[in-house]
Amino acid sequence: MLMVPKLRLVEPNNIYRKVPTRRPNAEMRTREYLTPAEVEKLIAAAKLGRHGHRDATLILVAFRHGLRAVEIADLEWSQVEWRHACGYALANAGHDTRLIQDWLGHRAIQHTARYTELSPTRFKDVWR
Repeated sequence: MLMVPKLRLVEPNNIYRKVPTRRPNAEMRTREYLTPAEVEKLIAAAKLGRHGHRDATLILVAFRHGLRAVEIADLEWSQVEWRHACGYALANAGHDTRLIQDWLGHRAIQHTARYTELSPTRFKDVWR
């Protein structure tokens, strides 16, 4: 006894087929960025966590540099890199080299001097 298939092969017909289109982002959201007030709220909330200072600083860095979430996730900063960033920031702000040395815990001033070599404010107001 032969079985007769009940299904038959049909050619596709795309004449009346409509593919739904996605609305543009501009219609769904009025903006695609955070305002400074929203960033301040994020920073305040981040400070309440276990690593509040670190998280708040990361949010501020990301906002100021326009980083996307995926770019933040790819960041890998060690404690040494944070210390270097701190040393350069203190030197650029015009702080005394000995103060920076104490802050960073350097035994020899030569280790601290490299932060002041690139400081744009190194000779600011020398003759005033």
